[in-house]
Amino acid sequence: MVTDRFLVTGALGCIGAWTVRRLLTEGAVVVTYDLPGDPYRLRLVLDDEQLGRVTAVNGDVTDLDAVERAVTDNRITHIVHLAGLQIPFVRADPVRGMHVNAVGTTVIFEAARRHRDLVRGLAYASSAAVWGPRPAYHPGRLTSADVPAPVTLYGVTKVANEGTARVYWNEHQLASVGLRPYVVYGAGRDQGLTSFPSKAMLAAAVGRSYEIKLGGLVGMELADDVAAMFIRAARATADGVVQEAVAGDVGGPSVGMPEVLAAIEAAAPEAAGRITLADDIGPNLPEVSGDVVAEAIGGFSFTPLAEGVSATLELFRAAAASGRIDVDRALALPVPPVHAA
Repeated sequence: MVTDRFLVTGALGCIGAWTVRRLLTEGAVVVTYDLPGDPYRLRLVLDDEQLGRVTAVNGDVTDLDAVERAVTDNRITHIVHLAGLQIPFVRADPVRGMHVNAVGTTVIFEAARRHRDLVRGLAYASSAAVWGPRPAYHPGRLTSADVPAPVTLYGVTKVANEGTARVYWNEHQLASVGLRPYVVYGAGRDQGLTSFPSKAMLAAAVGRSYEIKLGGLVGMELADDVAAMFIRAARATADGVVQEAVAGDVGGPSVGMPEVLAAIEAAAPEAAGRITLADDIGPNLPEVSGDVVAEAIGGFSFTPLAEGVSATLELFRAAAASGRIDVDRALALPVPPVHAA
């Protein structure tokens, strides 16, 4: 049996860390590709033995030569492409944001095309930010018939990447799956516009106070679940289950912040009154369906909110007790205000 050899770009991020964790648990060879940085999220979710099995390659995702070397030197069979700059960072530096997100994704596709003798599977991160504000659409969940209308440059890059994927299928028959996560929560989710719920869970786990400045009805998706979907997507293209360019929403359960608060208080009753909700501040995005992805790679059962929140708090408690997390740093990372579109 040939061992799968995964290249995970953006592995220093939250979804990346959980993807690495799942792959190691499954026995795959894991190579990470990221700019030099502190792998504190990897240390949060991996033990020392697991960390020792990770091959870390430092490199810029916009450097085609470097990405190709990472693929060929490590005999990569699958790529999970998660590297990218989030909304606040693209807003702060639009040119760099477009370069990293759009050019970087094109580099990944081109490297996969050039080395199809090695690379069999490809999945990449799109985002629910491809959608416009809720009032722009009909009531109910959106489907593949609805047209993305992003209101941020970050969302524009994700629409562009989905277009890139279609071109690489049409011109080169390079299959891929692009997943659009919504509000990802869990250990390691400490930056970005929708990190408030995860920070609140950390605060509750260590006896701190925190205000969740997020509202509205959103798709809540546990980071470990999303990681599992990316891995399944990459394997689906490798196994020939997907023979086209698929892009669609992850489709996690729609949840309001009062439900998140209730789940936190159920898992940490002592946090009641310390974790609070701001006035309803939301991204004002529509509800989305995961039907496209489910049809392509199979249905997926998401971890129930109460179970996911409880597991996250337990991990945070253990990490704080063992010194594997810098609580002050995680809670202090700035979160820009969420502007309703």
